Amino acid sequence: MHIYGTRNRPTSFEATSFLRSNERMASLLPTAMRMADLQRDVGLALPSVGGNCDVLSFQDGVLVLAVPSSAVAARLKQSLPKLQGTLQARGWQVTSMRLKVQVTRAMPERVEMRNLELPPTAVDAFEELGESLPDTPQNAALVAAIKRLAAKRRAG
Repeated sequence: MHIYGTRNRPTSFEATSFLRSNERMASLLPTAMRMADLQRDVGLALPSVGGNCDVLSFQDGVLVLAVPSSAVAARLKQSLPKLQGTLQARGWQVTSMRLKVQVTRAMPERVEMRNLELPPTAVDAFEELGESLPDTPQNAALVAAIKRLAAKRRAG
């Protein structure tokens, strides 16, 4: 069983099988499915913004959505009446909505840094530049940085 609205389908299957495997956890499955359905309906109601928000909670008619930035929150605030009406038409008893900015959601998982590869002619040009700049106190830090860059690129 796939929990619709989740971003990673294999993780969704693992989560549902885990919830089913334990009696105590199995009681959470209907709630998880309900939240996933609500997430899907939010995405369908606002396709341009819905992908940028997650359903945090839905209790006593109050829907709380997580957004990655204040800019997205500002855009979404303009669409809240439309979203509320659409969700009510789909059977959700939404009486009010709140937005919570959660910046960590917007951050990608772990991005590996890539090294800039310079061709040998560019490294030669940096070495020449480091040698040709006048030896003044104002240029000292720049010359040192250029020489370090060239040496690092030569080494590896």
